[in-house]
Amino acid sequence: MKNILILSTLLMFVSFIALAHDNDSHESDFKVVLNESYSEECGICHFAYLPGMLPSKSWKLLLSDLKLKNHFDEEIELDNATKDQILNYLISHSADKSNYKRSKKIMRTISRDEIPARISEIRYIKDKHRKIPSKLVTGNSEVESLSNCDSCHKDAINGIFDDDTVSIPGYGKWDDD
Repeated sequence: MKNILILSTLLMFVSFIALAHDNDSHESDFKVVLNESYSEECGICHFAYLPGMLPSKSWKLLLSDLKLKNHFDEEIELDNATKDQILNYLISHSADKSNYKRSKKIMRTISRDEIPARISEIRYIKDKHRKIPSKLVTGNSEVESLSNCDSCHKDAINGIFDDDTVSIPGYGKWDDD
């Protein structure tokens, strides 16, 4: 009887930990990318943006017609099965389906009829970067654009974007106070 009680307590504890993990209750700002196809196919050209950075309607737009150079003037070759698998992954973890704090903040700044095609054009993202002089972003050959998140957000791949982890190449730690 004692062993059953210990085992059931242990199972409850493990279930609680797993449930907490599934409920997006992490210390990170966004859910990390856990899809190998997305990481490989998209991450080959740019930072594999975290799905919670855009709403599902944006991911649908971005992957709608990759062969017609609609993906930022690039033609992307993906077979339909891979494209569908990546799109399903992005939609199921998009900002409008996420419980992560930054995803929620992003969604509060996007109107119902707005379909942002660029993360860098989202009002929340622009507001977070408004104090950074353009010479440190567009005038910086190691950054070039706000779309290069991981050039300054050194822990971006882990879904962490807090101010303490920002280091602008050629400048150093950023403090917006």
